[in-house]
Amino acid sequence: MAQVIKGLLIFGPEKNYIEFNHYNFSGLKGQTKVSRKGLHYFSSKVTLVFACSDKAFLDYFIARLFEQKEIIVGNLHLVPESIEQEEPVKISDEARFLCISPIVVIPAAFNDESGKKFVSPESDEFSDLLYDSTIARMESIGKYTAEQLTSFYKFQIVPDHDYIQRIQASHKKFARIYPLYDSDVKFEVRGYTFPFTLYAAKEVQQFVYENGLGYFTHKGFGMLDVANNDSIQRTTQQEMVYA
Repeated sequence: MAQVIKGLLIFGPEKNYIEFNHYNFSGLKGQTKVSRKGLHYFSSKVTLVFACSDKAFLDYFIARLFEQKEIIVGNLHLVPESIEQEEPVKISDEARFLCISPIVVIPAAFNDESGKKFVSPESDEFSDLLYDSTIARMESIGKYTAEQLTSFYKFQIVPDHDYIQRIQASHKKFARIYPLYDSDVKFEVRGYTFPFTLYAAKEVQQFVYENGLGYFTHKGFGMLDVANNDSIQRTTQQEMVYA
C-alpha cells in the first residue's frame, strides 16, 4: 500500500508533494484470513484509514486516488468507491490510545540489526525514543516555533500492564519483526502493538493522533486511535465518482 501511495504522489501533477511524508495510514481493513500464501480477503469491500494534518495535501491525495479507475495492491484489484470523514477529536494532556498499526521506536539502518532491538514498553528508554522521533517530526513539519517545541518536554507512555501480562501469559506477542522497503532496500524493524496512555501536551497528542507515532508512519506504521472513540459518522459519507 505504501508503494501505491508513493506512486500516486510521484506521478501526480503537484511535484511539491513527491517527497511529502507527513501522513499516516493503516493496512486494508476487511474480512481476512492468514494462510501460507499470505493474507486473503473475503469481503467485497475494504477500508483504508488515512490521516494527515495538512488539509491541502489530504484533498490532493483523495483527488489523485479517485482519478484511478482501478488500484492494484498485491493480487487485489480495488475500485475507489467512497470516503467517510471522521469528526474532529479533541484530546487533552492525557489520552488512552489503541494501536491500529505497529509502532516502530528504532529506525532501520543499512546493514545494521539495531532496528530489531527489543525495548521494554515499560522502560523510560521506550518513551525517550518516541519523544525524540516525535519532536523531530514536529520540527520538520514547520508549524511549531522553537519555543513551542521546547515547551513540549512532558512525554511519558504508560502501557496497559494488564494487557501485556495477558498477552505474555497466553504466549502471544505484542512486539514482532516486520519488513519494510525504503529506497528499494528491504529492512526489518520491530513493531509494538498494545494499548497505552500518553501523558504529553495536547498539541503533541493531537499531532501523533493525526500523523502517527514513531518512525515510518508514511509506510503504514504507528497509526493510533483514541480508546472508546466512535468518531466516524455515517451521515458524513461522501460518494466519489471517478471520471
